[in-house]
Amino acid sequence: MKTRSTQRGLELTEIGLGAAQLGNLYRETTDAEVEEGVAAAWDAGVRYFDTAPHYGLGLSERRLGAQLRTHPRDEYVISSKVGKLLVPNPGGEDRMDDQGFAVPAVTKRQWDFSRDGIFRSVEESLARTGLDHFDVLYMHDPDDHFEQASTEGISALIELREQGVVKAVGAGMNHAAPLAELIRRADVDLLMCAGRFTLIDDEAVSDLLPLALERNVGIVVAGVYNSGLLGRNRPSPDATFDYEPVPPAILERANRVADACEAHGVTLPEAAIAYVLRHPAVVSVVVGARGGDQVRSNIERYAATMPEGLWSDLEAAGLVAAL
Repeated sequence: MKTRSTQRGLELTEIGLGAAQLGNLYRETTDAEVEEGVAAAWDAGVRYFDTAPHYGLGLSERRLGAQLRTHPRDEYVISSKVGKLLVPNPGGEDRMDDQGFAVPAVTKRQWDFSRDGIFRSVEESLARTGLDHFDVLYMHDPDDHFEQASTEGISALIELREQGVVKAVGAGMNHAAPLAELIRRADVDLLMCAGRFTLIDDEAVSDLLPLALERNVGIVVAGVYNSGLLGRNRPSPDATFDYEPVPPAILERANRVADACEAHGVTLPEAAIAYVLRHPAVVSVVVGARGGDQVRSNIERYAATMPEGLWSDLEAAGLVAAL
């Protein structure tokens, strides 16, 4: 699998494995599915893995760490996130997590982008994974805490980078504008842009991506299927977009893109991955998967050959931005 590098020389495979499903996103992921999924990614050449304390209240970190500890530490890149500490939740063992993960709510998330909170988060994440270091640390969804995150928070991560504790720092968010603002404020390496640079949503194209290219900041694209809308060859009327029912206008646009893909002999999910990798600021596309079959399907989509005429047709129809 091809790799791309950050400005400081950290190599990421063009496809990364997102580990939210390892934390029982929406429903239980069995131990066998975890093992098969990570093994399938490794066998396909994936060497970038992304997790977070948020995913299953630490379950994703524990499971991913257990799988990766079977491989030499210098052969892969792993990222986790800070800003959401896991703290005791008395009585939570009798309830399920209320943020989308099928796990008992024995802990709860506590926002904390302070220097001490970030250092504590990293230490606890390392303990959960059983690893001795992370390669990448992102601030996780700091939208409502942006002032502290973009000053004290990112300064703490840069301090860890300067100490050699981590190789690359940045933030992961579902909006492009604050990511662009973070580039203006701080010396970041990588930003994870979720859902805002896809075949259907070009929010990042006008500001974030040109600025990232100018400042040598790498972009990791997540949510490339827009929470399911672009994950099938033909969009379903009951599909979700940004985890909500898809609006009719967006569904109609997605179907027009699917029409163009079919005319060129490729599928919508194949084009969804290939489109974002065309941009020179993008260093990796992180795709979630549950089990070996889903991982292999994503790899096959990544490997598909895209006809150049598809992009020119989509641009001429005003369906995608020219890159």
